[in-house]
Amino acid sequence: MTNKTVAELIARSNKLGSNPKNTNYAGGNTSAKGTDIDPVTGKPVELLWVKGSGGDLGTLKESGLAVLRLDRVRALQDVYPGVKREDEMVAAFDFCLHGRGGAAPSIDTAMHALVDAAHVDHLHPDSGIAIATSKDGEKLTKKIFGDKVVWVDWRRPGFQLGLDIAKVQKQNPKAIGCILGGHGITSWGKTSAEAEKNSLEIIKTAEQYIAKNGKKNPFGADVTKFKALKPAARIARAAELAPFIRGLASHDKPQVGHFNDSAAVLEFMSKSKLKALAALGTSCPDHFLRTKVKPMVLDTAPDAPIEKVKERLTELHEEYRADYAAYYKKYAKKDSPAMRGADPAIVLVPGVGMFSFGANKQTARVAGEFYLNAINVMRGAEAISTYTPISDAEKFNIEYWSLEEAKLQRMPKPKPLASRVAFITGAGSGIGKAIAERVAAEGACVVIADLNLDNAKAVAEQLGGPDVAIAVKIDVSDENQIKAALDAAVVAFGGVDLVVNNAGLSISKPLLQTTAHDWDLQHNVMARGSFFVSRESARILMDQKMGGDIIYISSKNSVFAGPNNIAYSATKADQAHQVRLLAAELGEYGIRVNGINPDGVVRGSGIFASGWGASRAKVYGVKEDDLGKYYAQRTLLKREVVPENVANAVFALTAGELSHTTGLHIPVDSGVAAAFLR
Repeated sequence: MTNKTVAELIARSNKLGSNPKNTNYAGGNTSAKGTDIDPVTGKPVELLWVKGSGGDLGTLKESGLAVLRLDRVRALQDVYPGVKREDEMVAAFDFCLHGRGGAAPSIDTAMHALVDAAHVDHLHPDSGIAIATSKDGEKLTKKIFGDKVVWVDWRRPGFQLGLDIAKVQKQNPKAIGCILGGHGITSWGKTSAEAEKNSLEIIKTAEQYIAKNGKKNPFGADVTKFKALKPAARIARAAELAPFIRGLASHDKPQVGHFNDSAAVLEFMSKSKLKALAALGTSCPDHFLRTKVKPMVLDTAPDAPIEKVKERLTELHEEYRADYAAYYKKYAKKDSPAMRGADPAIVLVPGVGMFSFGANKQTARVAGEFYLNAINVMRGAEAISTYTPISDAEKFNIEYWSLEEAKLQRMPKPKPLASRVAFITGAGSGIGKAIAERVAAEGACVVIADLNLDNAKAVAEQLGGPDVAIAVKIDVSDENQIKAALDAAVVAFGGVDLVVNNAGLSISKPLLQTTAHDWDLQHNVMARGSFFVSRESARILMDQKMGGDIIYISSKNSVFAGPNNIAYSATKADQAHQVRLLAAELGEYGIRVNGINPDGVVRGSGIFASGWGASRAKVYGVKEDDLGKYYAQRTLLKREVVPENVANAVFALTAGELSHTTGLHIPVDSGVAAAFLR
């Protein structure tokens, strides 16, 4: 980065965007005007650098900026066809670009270009939106800021709003910024430092005014019925409810979930104004585009019988869908995009917490963060006035805006396993790790369940951290640990869709040397453990009513009678028959159960590393380092089997192409004729 103006803009953006008090994730935009050399003429040219469409201020890089010729953007005023055709101006921005690359210009580009200041910030701070959504927001703006900050009536983001703000700035030379009704703030400065200072001054002044002058209980009185459960009880109830709620929220399209039981959320849900405020919905466009116009609110006590709660959730979901459909029908025009789905994105469960949903974990988490922003906004507005968001008609005009629809259509096609949650045992190394890597690469969220928690954490971090993968410690022979691990999975991601029974070990001994301990240990981990994992995960899959997959990593040895290996092979045969038994029992729930029979997977294998390799090498009379090659040479294809080959089979079974297959075992052994399935 050689341009000083750009460097200052990036630094300011990152600083402002890294603090959630200043703006929500991916919310707002910043800009700077300056000069650079035009490579065509070799002379300086005035440019506008502005955060492009999408992206986040806190992590903004130069590649996330749109770069436009300032003279050409400002010249658009001369051809502006009026507010009824202002959407056409977005396409016109493409004809103002300087060079190639960079981000696509956003709808807010006009605001930054037309305001007569070198540096402009548009942000969505909770404190600023609290004033912007107050019933008497205009009077409050004058009272709090005097002539330093000016009120601008609500207008949908676009070219006209840019003209409105530019006019206000010109008419109020002492002003450092403005409050945008129902929306956020815009500020400006001669230098980058001044713009930042002015932005922070508006935010801080609003915060301080609300803190000093706001009433003590803006959300009303406590409701005893909705008093929050103790932390452990909240998590336990969340784990009970999460799969069922996720299933409801996935009626139209599969969703990933997120759970938040922070103090601010619990407080909001425990007050008398909960129902009324929730019904008003959010206001800032960034908020309701992520959260839907309003949440679904449960009205049972947090410790009510679980079946009663599920029954009520079902009723409320039907009511929510009908209400959303009516909202769409009321405001839709002939050219409106089709309804995108009527399920809630936010479900509030008083005394327990907030469940939020999205196409992936990040989207689900951010939706929850946006509703927390909305709670903060409502608290501030109710403290100093009355919360008055923009109308449902205006919300619809943005939610089903042709420009918003075009943005959605530009999004890349979802990966094959997008929105699915995988729970993989023994995923800290070897085959399990390879499976985790493959399903994560194909879009799935992954729970890395392993006896070695350090290994599991390393894999989860490698895959991308909590928005992609979490680590849980699990001894699959322990029912309680399995239940705890699956509870952690559903609280983290809303549920489970793809279960892989991979955890295993092997003790290779001749019959007469095989002890009861050898037999019990292997059966406890693989046969008994797989049974426990399948049983507990089946409860979740049934509760979700979304189908699902259970995969057993069995072995060639489940059908092949090899020497000196009775305990391991008998255990694998047990697993193989579990596949058939569960396929027969769970099919009516849309749950498919299939198996994979690998052989000779030496590389990265925890089993081989723990002595199994040395034992088998001794049996076959080869060096341990050559065991993989030995296994390969005895196969029909003469190819060594590696963990990724097994992972490929998991993907093939679960990615949708084999949607009508259950009870199958796929050999991944490079061809062992003696292990052919009959």
